[in-house]
Amino acid sequence: MSDLLTVTDQINREVTFPFPPKRIISLVPSQTEFLLDIGAPVVGRTKFCVHPAAEVKNLEVIGGTKKFRFDKIKELTPDLIIGNKEENYQEGIEELIQEFPVWMSDVFTLDDAFEMMSSLGKICDLETESDSIVHECQVALNAVKGTCSGKVIYMIWKDPWMAAGKNTFLDHLLTFLGYQNLVTSDRYPELITEEVTALNPDNILFSSEPFPFKHSHLEVAKSQWPKANSQLVDGELYSWYGSRLRNWK
Repeated sequence: MSDLLTVTDQINREVTFPFPPKRIISLVPSQTEFLLDIGAPVVGRTKFCVHPAAEVKNLEVIGGTKKFRFDKIKELTPDLIIGNKEENYQEGIEELIQEFPVWMSDVFTLDDAFEMMSSLGKICDLETESDSIVHECQVALNAVKGTCSGKVIYMIWKDPWMAAGKNTFLDHLLTFLGYQNLVTSDRYPELITEEVTALNPDNILFSSEPFPFKHSHLEVAKSQWPKANSQLVDGELYSWYGSRLRNWK
């Protein structure tokens, strides 16, 4: 019979669960990937949790990050659910908390991401594995710190244009890489074409997610903003704050 462990999550809630947990549901793609990478017993995921591909295909899908299938979650009888304050919806999390232990992350900086991974390693009794991945991430990131330069806009959506602003993990990462983020509003503000022109960015990064920007969009952007260096970037690399961070180079 498992012992019970009580920990404090990243939104300062105490969470009590069987230690180590044997049936975990993960509600966030980057955290699902990390949990599977360290060998955690994940039994359920969202439809957006697509990595590692060979392993997630064998897991039950419990809906999306912002629309849970509560019937499926109950069928899976999790002893721990792992979510994120930004990526999941508050009403759904509050409903889950009534019935299950729910550990929540809150990630805005790389240090937050490292703390999340270390905490989940301890929670799953897989500290050696999590420490190894955190180290790999730190080494990879230190190698690219400050290697970029110039004023940047990081686009995440089209019609309307939306970009990463302040108080986001993306803003922190862009600054870490050496960019100056021109979008100073909080979160993910909408921008009109003329605003982008007036900001006069040196670089415009078009993310592969959540909007799937492609080369056809890039050609339009280059004609619209010819002075900027417009390029497609891997949205998972920039915005997934788990073990994918070790892929930077």
